[in-house]
Amino acid sequence: MTGGVPDWQVKDGALETPLVMGIVNVTPDSFSDGGLWRGRVAVQHALDMIEAGADIVDVGGESTRPGATPVDEAEELERVMSVVDGLVSAGAVVSIDTMKPGVAEAAIEAGARIVNDVGGLSDPDMRRVVAESGAGVVIMHMQGEPRTMQDDPRYDDVVNDIGAFLRDRVGDAIAAGIDPASIVLDPGIGFGKTIEHNLELIRRMPELATLGHHLLVGASRKRFLGTILGLEDPLDRDRATSILSALLFERGVGIARVHDVAGTREALSLVRAIVSA
Repeated sequence: MTGGVPDWQVKDGALETPLVMGIVNVTPDSFSDGGLWRGRVAVQHALDMIEAGADIVDVGGESTRPGATPVDEAEELERVMSVVDGLVSAGAVVSIDTMKPGVAEAAIEAGARIVNDVGGLSDPDMRRVVAESGAGVVIMHMQGEPRTMQDDPRYDDVVNDIGAFLRDRVGDAIAAGIDPASIVLDPGIGFGKTIEHNLELIRRMPELATLGHHLLVGASRKRFLGTILGLEDPLDRDRATSILSALLFERGVGIARVHDVAGTREALSLVRAIVSA
């Protein structure tokens, strides 16, 4: 138990926070590393992340960058399943990053233990898949959908609005039979938010930590970091991501979803040593 919240219940076990989730994009058009990691190369990349300190590897086959074009289920399955199979065979804790119930179900049957749904668990079929499988689930907030989410995002109060959305989706999840202890919440940094919205979410993250579920934040290499620091290349934003992730762990976040596992693990270890001392 961390911060009064029980360990995260996932399929076939539980995970104790804080946790580092390594990102494995098996897509040709991801904003930061599209096309680099496919098939056996992706499996080895994920295993290297585990060696560097990743507790979970999150495999995704559809880009959700601003303006991204959706892919059909068959294509997404073709991209992710060999990677999921290889990682499960190696004993990794695998999360499937998908909005499609069919992809989630196939990945869970292959041994994935977590569903990371950027669609916010809005699809009743996805709720059914998670409930029947006992998988852990990440419910993320996104205003709009990837193709349009950054056009003109607006909120009355970004933290209150997102908190209300997440509470509603938790209610839907529990009504569908999903174990409350299996639910993690993600405010969706960069998904239908301006720089100001992102910074307000970060500043007021402790308010979302009162929702009664572990929080996950995936700010890794996001554009707002590049804009603030003048870093055009996403690959140059890993140090900023590690610093931000360590800050967020001290503001109530339990899981950081990142590309640079080693840097994040190092920053987390330093902050925990300082706080515990």
